[in-house]
Amino acid sequence: MNIVLLEPEIPANTGNIGRTCVATGTRLHLIEPLGFRLDEKALRRAGMDYWKELDVSVYLNYEDFLEKNPGAKMYMATTKAEKMYTQVSFEPDSYVMFGKESAGIPEEILVKNRERCIRIPMMGRIRSLNLGNSVAVILYEALRQNQFAGMNPKGHLHRLTWE
Repeated sequence: MNIVLLEPEIPANTGNIGRTCVATGTRLHLIEPLGFRLDEKALRRAGMDYWKELDVSVYLNYEDFLEKNPGAKMYMATTKAEKMYTQVSFEPDSYVMFGKESAGIPEEILVKNRERCIRIPMMGRIRSLNLGNSVAVILYEALRQNQFAGMNPKGHLHRLTWE
């Protein structure tokens, strides 16, 4: 799986997403401009000591990302989508893009990709979930659809064993 962050602004969100990517064997793609430096303390703190294990690529802009990932099976997470994230079939090599915290994915990109736009349903007048939470919700659905391939299927106790 691949998570794509288009112009992320908050280092703690990106750090948390990076940690989730390490835990799931997911590749992280960051599209500049970033609202922080990759060596920022807040990013490292949120990603903890996992950041060094992260498979991450950085791109100059959206066009650079498209050029370096031709044929990517892309889904775009947006509160504006008609289709829910549970209504698509994710493949193991799918890409899910999330926009920056303050504005999401630009509508110019969304209208060109209408069939690949997905949303997380929410109640009331809330604008959106936290970016890290949104990534986790959709990523784990994509992994579930692919039977959590390559992931540890069992939980292990630290001192005792399950009977």
